[in-house]
Amino acid sequence: MSEQLTGAQALIRALEHAGVDTVFGIPGGAILPAYDPMLDSTQIRHILVRHEQGAGHAAQGYAAASGKVGVCMATSGPGATNLVTPIADAYMDSVPIVAITGQVASAAIGTDAFQEADIRGITMPITKHNFLVNDPNDIATTIAEAFHIASTGRPGPVLVDVTKDAMQAKVDFQWPTELSLPGYRPVTRPHPKQVREAARLIAAAEKPVLYVGGGVIRAQASAELKELAELLGIPVVTTLMARGALPDSHELHFGMPGMHGSVSAVGALQRSDLLICLGARFDDRVTGRLDSFAPDAKVIHADIDPAEIGKNRAADVPIVGDCKEVITDLLAALRTEIANAGRTPSYDTWRHQLETVRAKYPVAYDEPEDGTLSPQYVIERIGRIAGPDAVYTAGVGQHQMWSAHYLPFEKPGHWLNSGGLGTMGYAVPAAMGAKVARPDKTVWAIDGDGCFQMTNQELVTCALEGIPIKVAVINNQSLGMVRQWQTLFYDKRYSNTDLHSARIPDFAKLAEAMGGVGLRCSDKDSVDATIDKAMSVTDQPVVVDFVVHRDAMVWPMVAAGVSNDEIQIARDMAPTWDSEEL
Repeated sequence: MSEQLTGAQALIRALEHAGVDTVFGIPGGAILPAYDPMLDSTQIRHILVRHEQGAGHAAQGYAAASGKVGVCMATSGPGATNLVTPIADAYMDSVPIVAITGQVASAAIGTDAFQEADIRGITMPITKHNFLVNDPNDIATTIAEAFHIASTGRPGPVLVDVTKDAMQAKVDFQWPTELSLPGYRPVTRPHPKQVREAARLIAAAEKPVLYVGGGVIRAQASAELKELAELLGIPVVTTLMARGALPDSHELHFGMPGMHGSVSAVGALQRSDLLICLGARFDDRVTGRLDSFAPDAKVIHADIDPAEIGKNRAADVPIVGDCKEVITDLLAALRTEIANAGRTPSYDTWRHQLETVRAKYPVAYDEPEDGTLSPQYVIERIGRIAGPDAVYTAGVGQHQMWSAHYLPFEKPGHWLNSGGLGTMGYAVPAAMGAKVARPDKTVWAIDGDGCFQMTNQELVTCALEGIPIKVAVINNQSLGMVRQWQTLFYDKRYSNTDLHSARIPDFAKLAEAMGGVGLRCSDKDSVDATIDKAMSVTDQPVVVDFVVHRDAMVWPMVAAGVSNDEIQIARDMAPTWDSEEL
């Protein structure tokens, strides 16, 4: 049964049919028709952000924390282009969002009209798909298709650009009962022959490693991963995007691999004879110099996106499919392999080697000699006090790497960060979105003083909308990761990395000016009490300015462009790779 509506009313009605309960956005001329009927929606909560980038990252945070599709909305021209960064971020990290933008009237397209931008063309390389809707009859179907595309296969962002005249015209609204997307056929079920071959390789291996990426999180396959690891006792490493896929406390978990990964995780990959890659993409931050990465390992590569398989590292056994289904089928194939062989493969010697390395080279830090506050200690204490049930977001840089090492990751979906694009300014709006999605959870944004100054205006949104996030500003008065590189590789020539943020701005006062609670801590003895005070505030956003040691560094480290074998545990200090341990 159709219903006569304006295109704008049809747009809001379509969002309701798609199950949307929250939209992050800012109105403007071209999108204005959609904002009028949104006022009448009893289902959709609109959260008025202070910058469109905040709307996009909030939609990401909402999606990553809830498992649903996040939604953001902006007007044409600069409103739409301000969404480009979060759209690109969502594309890199496989986050399902739908971005809805207004567009100038159809007749004005191509005339350089006021606030006109070809946002469809701009975002084509960074979306799974995007639409320009200039026929009001297409609105409902397009929204249904956008949500289907964003949430199925490899998740990702979809943009729907709607002209102003399409929103103002009348249309008979009808929600589609089926979709016709002939060019879109994501494969979720793996090919049985490939799964059997993978099982055979695993049974024959002596040094296998489960190399786990964010695809396991997106597929909600953590329980299956744990079962697979425990079936044969296979060591597991989890990438930056997969922290929490297997609990850090699990004896088979050997840490995070990569440029700032643990020695045990990096060593496991380098010395492995079989990489079982699940939902990871052999990113350069994990592999280091690609031609020296895991030189003796065969590769089983399972990913829902066939374009990822063989892109960076050739796969001996390629498996296209959803990680949950791949692991489920692989478990069955391995049990058959074990039954046919009459024995269970043993990797005890290999695992013992890795346990020795893990014990000898734990991820650790030294307290600053000058008595200033250790940033690692701050993050460690936040994790201990807030616990593994909290949701943590992070910006990009040193504080992100310290968070990846020192927060407690025991559950999937509790760690949100910008992995692929490395977007400064992600943490605060993503925390806002995560808190909206999971209001029962404590949400901490671990941010740097550089990142925080990019999107902190969303604290106003949090204050006005009753979204009580907590922000820890790890304030080392610098663009810390860049300063670390200048220290190591540029003879301490600190060109334009000093933020002068010891006092300007005063982050505690800034938080108060934005409607939140501002706290400041600069000594170790006050850290726990300060965190406890932040935890006690449940009705306002809280910002804690932790003034920390300026030259604390992230270790371990593999310098860009070198082999993972050249990992350093401190400056001019390397593990003994050729020892009997590995």
